[in-house]
Amino acid sequence: MPRPDRLRVDTTSDLTYEPPAALREAAARLPGCPGVYTFHGEEGDLPLYIGKSVHLRQRVLSHLRNPEEVRMLRQTRRISHICTAGEVGALLLEAQLIKQQQPLMNQRLRRNRQLCALHLADSGQPVVVDARSVNFAHTPRLYGLFASRHAALERLWQLADEHRLCGVALGLERAATGKPCFRSMVKRCAGACCGLEPLDAHHARLQAALAELQVACWPYPGAVGLVETCQPPSGSPQPAEGQPRRQIHVVRDWCYLGSAPSLTAARKLDTVAAGFDGDGYLILCKPLLSGALKVLPL
Repeated sequence: MPRPDRLRVDTTSDLTYEPPAALREAAARLPGCPGVYTFHGEEGDLPLYIGKSVHLRQRVLSHLRNPEEVRMLRQTRRISHICTAGEVGALLLEAQLIKQQQPLMNQRLRRNRQLCALHLADSGQPVVVDARSVNFAHTPRLYGLFASRHAALERLWQLADEHRLCGVALGLERAATGKPCFRSMVKRCAGACCGLEPLDAHHARLQAALAELQVACWPYPGAVGLVETCQPPSGSPQPAEGQPRRQIHVVRDWCYLGSAPSLTAARKLDTVAAGFDGDGYLILCKPLLSGALKVLPL
């Protein structure tokens, strides 16, 4: 799973602060199930912080005990929550709500980033493309998800260093035809620039180096429902209070469209023109492709 969104904490902690009794009581009443929680400030203001947990009560209580979060706690007037059937639903809902509600203290996920990736062109050279010009959900030979063109090129240079790839063959630098590049002279390039290594061999090594970064194409013709069922707390045959027994998460092109309790309701969610969502991809790729969740065509 991807790491959860991080809270912007106050670097000047206050060891003497004690959260109001109303907040402590509200946190103690939360269920011990997966879900998303929100710290709210004054009515009408943006939410302060949105987070997720597999155990809502424990996670929110840990916030109240953290002296580095006093700034947020002093502004908090109430805490709300939404239960989910499992961790995948909590991750998806957290990412969606943060983008929609723009909480003040979330460090990540606040906006849809303009993603870039490396695309292996027919020429054999990787080029940087972005999600405005390329459909990331359906374009083969895409590698890595990067926040900027600079980050994509930086990663390509790292791969060149790690695998002795040629900067000239990668299109990262120029050299006179047939002449060794600087990296070749210092033994950091296997010599594709000057004929010491066949270009086919260099291309094969490049593909092997990129393999772990490959972006999977959306494997379905349209939207699907991912079925997640709750796991009741240890020692209890029933779900926690308010926890749905079963949710169908509707996804298309790696974009989360919402969750529903039934197949009929799930089909009604497939009404938005979905685009590739990097956060959704990171959350869903492993559980979907590994078969960890049941998939229902919609």
